[in-house]
Amino acid sequence: MIMADYKFVTYETRDGAAWLTINRPPLNWLDIVTMEEMNAALDEVLVAGPEIKLLVIRAAGEKAFSVGVDVADHTADKVERMIEVFHGIFRRLDKLEIPTLAAVKGAALGGGCEVVLFCDMVLAADNLRIGQPEIKLAVFPPIAAAFLPVMVGPKKAFELILGGESIRAAEAQACGLVNKVVSAADFDQEVEAFVATFTALSGSALRSTKRAMRAAAGKPFVEALAAVEHCYLKECMALEDAREGLTSFLEKRRPEWKNR
Repeated sequence: MIMADYKFVTYETRDGAAWLTINRPPLNWLDIVTMEEMNAALDEVLVAGPEIKLLVIRAAGEKAFSVGVDVADHTADKVERMIEVFHGIFRRLDKLEIPTLAAVKGAALGGGCEVVLFCDMVLAADNLRIGQPEIKLAVFPPIAAAFLPVMVGPKKAFELILGGESIRAAEAQACGLVNKVVSAADFDQEVEAFVATFTALSGSALRSTKRAMRAAAGKPFVEALAAVEHCYLKECMALEDAREGLTSFLEKRRPEWKNR
């Protein structure tokens, strides 16, 4: 296990996963210092070895994943720096080749909601309340404005961003914001089990597959298929783990992943 020393976040790697925990309970406000630490931790993920197969972003406490960026950091003298640092989180997440998982309990609002929706997958406790209330302060969420319509379609995105109301776990799952909803009482065990599904797999195969899905995103089918075929034949099939996976199946034995 490797752990890094920060004030408002914790970062550790164990059992094939990197874990970034926002640590400002009970509400886990994202002020500039906290977001700078999140960026530093994400820089560590970006240079992590091939044995790291998944990034989990979660938060300390039971009440909230995060209720968003500190309103005090939206003032005229801080807002440009705040946006630079906050959006740095998403620029780093966008660079990551490994899958990302948001593990969310309680409220995920404003910037906290944006961090959640930008992750590849979301595991939510049944006490989730998620939304973008910025419009009620006469501002808007830039990440959600750019990304949410792609996720849930323009009509639902307009409702969530322009209406500013939060939704509960079941509705979030129904509109595609959440992969799975689990009991808050069993949340930690459910997260560990969900993570184990991915850490049992080949890290190189996970990265290759995510690259293929990104290469196809937004393209017409024929172009998307060509991009995926290229990833499959030129990248995936060249992996040592692809050869091991196919060989182990034919030899009826468990694969031994090298993550390359």
